[in-house]
Amino acid sequence: MDKKLHHAPTTCPVCGGGMLITTMHCAACGTNVSGEFSPCKFCMLDEKNLNFVETFLRCRGSIKEMEKVLGVSYPTVKNMMEAALGALGLNEKAENVSAEKEAKEAILEKLHSKEIDMETALKELKGIKEE
Repeated sequence: MDKKLHHAPTTCPVCGGGMLITTMHCAACGTNVSGEFSPCKFCMLDEKNLNFVETFLRCRGSIKEMEKVLGVSYPTVKNMMEAALGALGLNEKAENVSAEKEAKEAILEKLHSKEIDMETALKELKGIKEE
C-alpha cells in the first residue's frame, strides 16, 4: 500500500513566486522537521530539462549517444544542454557574453562622451576579444 509520491511544486500557483519546503517527514520513524528549506537546483528543473539531464547522465555524457537516444541532431542536443545549464544557473557562456557586452558598451559610452578617442576605443575593444 505505497502512497504515490508527487513532485513538489516549485512555483506558487497563485502568484508564480518561488515555493519553500516548510515541513519534512520521515516515512520510516515518523519524525517531522519544520523550518524553511529551499529545494535543490535539480528539484527546480521543469520536466523537459530534468529528462534531458537524466538522459545525459545515462549516456555518460556522450553527445553522440544522446543524438541516438533522443533521435535529434547534434545542434539540438547542444541547444537542449544550454537550456538545462541555464535553468540550473550554470550557463557560464551566457554570463561571459553578458560581461563582454557590458564591457563593450562601457567603451562605446566613453567614446560617445569623448572621454577616449577612436584609436583608444579600438585598442580597448580588441583587448576584450583577446581575453
